[in-house]
Amino acid sequence: MTFQAVLYVIAVILLILAALPIGTRGVSLALLGAASALLAYAWPTITGSEA
Repeated sequence: MTFQAVLYVIAVILLILAALPIGTRGVSLALLGAASALLAYAWPTITGSEA
């Protein structure tokens, strides 16, 4: 599993957790999930490799 795939899995898990009715203090799981998905999407550009 590539690092890009790991980032996508983390993003999905965070977005699922954000949809649950649990309280998190000061941390937006949805925002962390979106940031992780964006990082995974841009990973080939950041590293200069092709996906």
